[in-house]
Amino acid sequence: MRTMVSSWDRSLFQQVAARHWPGGDRVLPKLSRGADHGVLWFGVATGAALLGGRSARRAALRGVASLAVASATVNTLGKRSVRRVRPVLDVVPTIRHLARQPFTTSFPSGHAASAAAFTTGVALENPAWGLALVPLAASVCFSRVYTGVHYPGDVVAGALLGVGAAFAVRGVAPTRSQLAPPARPRAEAPALPGGRGLVVVVSRGSGQRAASRPDPVPGIRAVLPDAKIVECSEGDSPADVLERAAAAAGGGALGVFGGDGTVNAAAAVARRHGLPLAVLPGGTYNHFAHDLGIESVADTARAVETGEAVAVDLVRVDGLRFLNTFSIGAYPDLVRVRERWAHRIGAWPAGVLAAVHVLRTAQPVPVRVDGRKRRLWMLFAGNCVYRGLGVAPVRRHDLADGVLDVRMIRGGRLARTRLLTAALTGGLRHSPVLRTARVRRLRVEDVPAGTHMAYDGEVAPAPRSLTLEKENEALVVYRLPD
Repeated sequence: MRTMVSSWDRSLFQQVAARHWPGGDRVLPKLSRGADHGVLWFGVATGAALLGGRSARRAALRGVASLAVASATVNTLGKRSVRRVRPVLDVVPTIRHLARQPFTTSFPSGHAASAAAFTTGVALENPAWGLALVPLAASVCFSRVYTGVHYPGDVVAGALLGVGAAFAVRGVAPTRSQLAPPARPRAEAPALPGGRGLVVVVSRGSGQRAASRPDPVPGIRAVLPDAKIVECSEGDSPADVLERAAAAAGGGALGVFGGDGTVNAAAAVARRHGLPLAVLPGGTYNHFAHDLGIESVADTARAVETGEAVAVDLVRVDGLRFLNTFSIGAYPDLVRVRERWAHRIGAWPAGVLAAVHVLRTAQPVPVRVDGRKRRLWMLFAGNCVYRGLGVAPVRRHDLADGVLDVRMIRGGRLARTRLLTAALTGGLRHSPVLRTARVRRLRVEDVPAGTHMAYDGEVAPAPRSLTLEKENEALVVYRLPD
C-alpha cells in the first residue's frame, strides 16, 4: 500500500512538472518564496490589524496563532518522524527552480501547513474572510509542487496538519460564535423604525484619535435617518447634554456615540430617566459595546429598529456607577500617565510606555478591604465575571450574572517578580500574590489621601472609604439577538 501511494505521488509530481501552466513560471516561484517563514501570512495579518476593525484583528490573531501551532508541529514532529528526501529536480524546468533550495526533509510541507492553518484560523473567526483567502492559500500549496520542492502528498499532509492546528487553537481559545451569549436576560424596549424617538448624543472627544476620525454624523444618519442627533462640543458639559437629550427622548430611547467613559455617563442618565440605552461604539476602547456583542453603528441600528434589548448589571460606587471595571492602585496611575502621553505619540505606544513607567515606580497602597488590612499593588473589580486569568481580564460572557469579579495583587517582597514569574510559567491562578473573589458587595476603607481610582477608563481621586455594590439587571440596552 505504501509503495502504491508513493508511486502515485511521484507520478502526479511528474505530471505537474511536465505540464505548462500559463503565467505560473512568473508568479508561483515568487509566491512560494514570499511565503517563506510565514512572511506572506504575517503581512496579511498586519494589514488586517491596521486597516480593519476589531473583528479583523481577532481573525488575524487567530490566524497567526494557528500558523504558529502548525509550524511548531511540523518542525518538531513532522520533519523528524518522516525523513522523506526531497524530489529530484531533473524533471522540473529550470525557470521554476527556487533560488535557494530548502535543506530540510520533504514531509510534510511546512508552507502548506502554514497556509492552511492561517486560512482556517481566519475562517473560524470570520468565514467570509477565510473564504477570500482560500485561492491564495491554495496557490501557495500548489507552488510547492510546481517549483519541485515537495511531492503532492507532502502538501496534502501539511494542509491537513494546518487545519488540525487551527481547530486545536479553537479548542483552547473559543471563537465568538462558541461563547455563551452575553447579557442573556431579554428586556422590553420600544422598536423605533428609522430611529424615530431616539435621541443620540455624539461625543466627538471620545478616544485619543478623535481628531483624526471622520465625522460620525453622516454614518449615523445613514442607518438611523429619523433619529435626533445632538452633538457634544468640546466646551459643553456631557452630563448636561445627556440630561437634555434624555428629557427630549420622552418615551423613546437615549443613544450615545462614544467610548466607555461617555457610555458610562449615558448609562447613569438613561437609568435615572427610565430609558433604554442605544450604544453606538465610537471611542478608542469600546469594551462595553463589544462585550454586549455590538461591533458597529449598524448593529445598534438593527437592534433599535426591531426593539431587541437585554437587561445588564450596573455597579454602584457611592455616588457613581460603572459598567465595566473599577480599580485602585497601579492601573489608575497607568491610565493617568497614558492619557498624558497619548496625544503626543498615540494611544498604543503611550500605553506601553505607561506600563513600563508604572511597573518601575508604583508602590503598594495600604487599604482595608472588607475589614481586613492589605497592602495592594492593585485592586480590580469587574462588573460581572471576566474571562482571562490573573490581572488581565479579556471579556465577559454574561453582563447580568449578579457578581463582582474581584482581583487583588498583594504587595510584599519581590511581589512584581513573583507575579511575572507565575504568569510566564502558567501558574498565575495559584500565585500567592494574586487573590480573587466573586462577591455582590465590597467595602474599601482607609484609602490614603492622594490615591486615585479608575472606573470605565475615567480617573478620579478616591474617597477615604467606598462601597461597591451590584445592581442586578438595572439598565436596558439595545442588542441584537444571538
